[in-house]
Amino acid sequence: LLILDSLLSFRWLVIAVGLVRAYLAKGSYHSLYYSIEKPLKFFQTGALLEEYLLIAKYLPGIVPSSVVLTAFQVMSRVFLTWAVTHSVKEVQTEDSVLLFVVAWTITEIIRYSFYTFSLLNHLPYLIKWARYTLFIVLYPMGVSGELLTIYAALPFVRQSGLYSISLPNKYNFSFDYYTFLILVMISYIPIFPQLYFHMLHQRRKVLSHTEEHKKSE
Repeated sequence: LLILDSLLSFRWLVIAVGLVRAYLAKGSYHSLYYSIEKPLKFFQTGALLEEYLLIAKYLPGIVPSSVVLTAFQVMSRVFLTWAVTHSVKEVQTEDSVLLFVVAWTITEIIRYSFYTFSLLNHLPYLIKWARYTLFIVLYPMGVSGELLTIYAALPFVRQSGLYSISLPNKYNFSFDYYTFLILVMISYIPIFPQLYFHMLHQRRKVLSHTEEHKKSE
């Protein structure tokens, strides 16, 4: 499991390095998505299995997160990667894509580093602090990028009829992907605050406990 955590942290370092190299080569942050498109798709899809192993099965005592909220977070990322950014090519040049990719990358490097050092029973305070503090900026940054990307995709989805099913058909079933994307955006309203305030609660509990422990020493 320790090896798995280390590999997962390295995985996101690969994406971070890819972004930096592409930026240095191009001298611009526009359209950097293409430089990390393949590893992002591969790694983010694999996150479905990884999150099950890390949260639902092996690390119930180390991961102080709601399984339901974390599952939503993982599924939303896979959805953004494949059902939006991959499927609607026109949004791949949007700056909002880079916004959520950068937020995901920094968040995951910190998170898996936290897991790794926790398993080693030697968790540096800096990593603990980063895990329970930087999300204050990174979570809204990531969500903003995700929502802006979905919003940018809407006109193209409506025009092309992407993934939509119209009546009549032999299954007597219809599906409007454009409307579905709007509902996905609306779903962030009740779910994101729960995830955000859950992390704020964890921050107060974990960091205050650490401060008390330091004072007792």
